[in-house]
Amino acid sequence: MNELDEIFTQIKKYSKIIIHRHQRPDPDAIGSQTGLAEILKASFPYKTIYAVGKHIPGFDWIGTMDEIDNAEFDDALVIVVDTANAPRIDDRRFDQGAKLIKIDHHPNDEPYGDIMWVVPEASSSSELVYDFYQRFEDQLTLPQPAAHALLAGIIGDTGRYLYPATTPHTLNVAAALMALGADGAAIGRHEDELSLPVARLSAYVYEHLTILDHGAAYLKLTKDVLDQFELKEAGTSGVVPLPGRIKDVDLWAIFVQQDDGTYRVRLRSKTVPINEVAKHHDGGGHPLASGAKAKDEAEIQQIIQELDQLTQAEKGENE
Repeated sequence: MNELDEIFTQIKKYSKIIIHRHQRPDPDAIGSQTGLAEILKASFPYKTIYAVGKHIPGFDWIGTMDEIDNAEFDDALVIVVDTANAPRIDDRRFDQGAKLIKIDHHPNDEPYGDIMWVVPEASSSSELVYDFYQRFEDQLTLPQPAAHALLAGIIGDTGRYLYPATTPHTLNVAAALMALGADGAAIGRHEDELSLPVARLSAYVYEHLTILDHGAAYLKLTKDVLDQFELKEAGTSGVVPLPGRIKDVDLWAIFVQQDDGTYRVRLRSKTVPINEVAKHHDGGGHPLASGAKAKDEAEIQQIIQELDQLTQAEKGENE
């Protein structure tokens, strides 16, 4: 029995299913989580299905979370989507159920769960949830709210189909979801929108971005800068892709100061893998999109140096 069959067997077995995703969610985390929840609700109306985690008002247009008591985890099947390692799972009660399943598209560097279905080649966890539905479509129903949520996740994690993980299969899945009622144009517009503070921060990013000689770039956003634009740390996600639009930038880091003075590090690259740098600094992720941490200015400079060395090595190999 393969992983998909095992997962479906467990879903049919349990009368109560609780679905988790990662902290600081993005559209794919919310989309795959609530998309799977909507599929299971439509397919098994006699089962109790929950999606849990911190409520993020900015993602209500994709799906909303349930608030549940601890007792609901008794004899429940817990499914965690789009989360590479257990410490990042939102709602720390994920290990209080009867069985734990991991569905993810990040590299499986930190395995957890009783059953794991991990496909790093997939564009998104939302794509995987659709693949799961398609595998058992004679027994499952995919309603319009699920199609909406899953397409939002795919559009988000592919950067509106700009990232290398976008495959012909990804586009076929997107087309199928649109045929099931997802409004691709509306979702794309929604994900492309910027609030006025983020729009103003975007100008700051382009004005203050440092680009090194070999194509590495970086920017530091201190709490003072965020206060200037009346933004919290979570509001900076909209500017993370911006350096990649510059022709001379091959990879980049955005350092965002936290309340305790440390920095969250968002790493992105067009072609050169940067996830090993992330792993050196208490992080990880995809080869071209990762996250890390920097405890102080010295570690910031170390990360910049490592990124610069990556671009130098890449340019040297191509000369």
